[in-house]
Amino acid sequence: MSALDKVVKPKTRRSKRFLEQRGPKLYENDKSTMLIKGGNASNTVTQALKDLYALKKPSCVLYNRKNMTRPFEDQTSVEFFSKKSDCSLFVFGSHNKKRPNNLIFGRLYDFHVLDMVELGMEKYVSLKDFKNCKCPEGTKPLLIFAGDAFEMNEDYRRLKSLFIDFFRGPTVSGIRLAGLEHMLHFTAVDGKIYMRSYKVLMKKSGCRTPRIELEEMGPSFDFVMRRTHLASDDLYKLSMKRPKAVQAKKKKNISHDTFGTKYGRIHMQKQDLGKLQTRKVKALKKRPAEKKAAEGEGETNKRRKSN
Repeated sequence: MSALDKVVKPKTRRSKRFLEQRGPKLYENDKSTMLIKGGNASNTVTQALKDLYALKKPSCVLYNRKNMTRPFEDQTSVEFFSKKSDCSLFVFGSHNKKRPNNLIFGRLYDFHVLDMVELGMEKYVSLKDFKNCKCPEGTKPLLIFAGDAFEMNEDYRRLKSLFIDFFRGPTVSGIRLAGLEHMLHFTAVDGKIYMRSYKVLMKKSGCRTPRIELEEMGPSFDFVMRRTHLASDDLYKLSMKRPKAVQAKKKKNISHDTFGTKYGRIHMQKQDLGKLQTRKVKALKKRPAEKKAAEGEGETNKRRKSN
């Protein structure tokens, strides 16, 4: 048993709060990310990690020292850093002749590696190369995915889920229009993944709804998928399991659509609309001629039944 696996009993109130913060909860904390630089990291990889750190702040940890590890061959080092920094997401940057300018995006479940996707940077434009204003730190971005591969291919489907976990930001209870300042666009086409980052500009339009313009602010990536390490279906399903205490109780005859509109179903017995009591207004009263015709039809029906 390693030192990190031992059961630690708190001796002070401060250590007790620290352990409670890391303990299991009904509602998880916001996911933190660690950025790790490999033993052979080029200037491009180092700058890419810094740009990802700028997008992820403050829920991010950047390791500046080089680490001689290979996540696809040995995952113990990544899991050790995950326990030490309490991070469930990671990015490992490396560079070699066989796989130049390499980024490995991954996530962990119970401090064990769940999914890993290795992406190669074929083209990269840094955040500092765009000479314009940037979004404030901690801005929650809008995520847009384009391309049939994100829905048809299992590797791309997991990569989409990984990107959502990585860039989704903190959980919020409400959204205001002025807070929608940052947008990340992912496009999968011809075996490549294009990642673009835009600043949302709201201009005057002469009405209440502003006119929206997008200004690219960086960073910009052209990725190609190289290797994947995906969890089995059973483990992936287990990682997505939610406690019963937070699951909404299903109510009978009530449903919701994709926009959150609530619909209710009412069960009633079949009614005879001919006996329906209507409002007694003069326009709805039967005339004497109509009453005589109705009485005549009733007598005729009685005779037919008796015959």
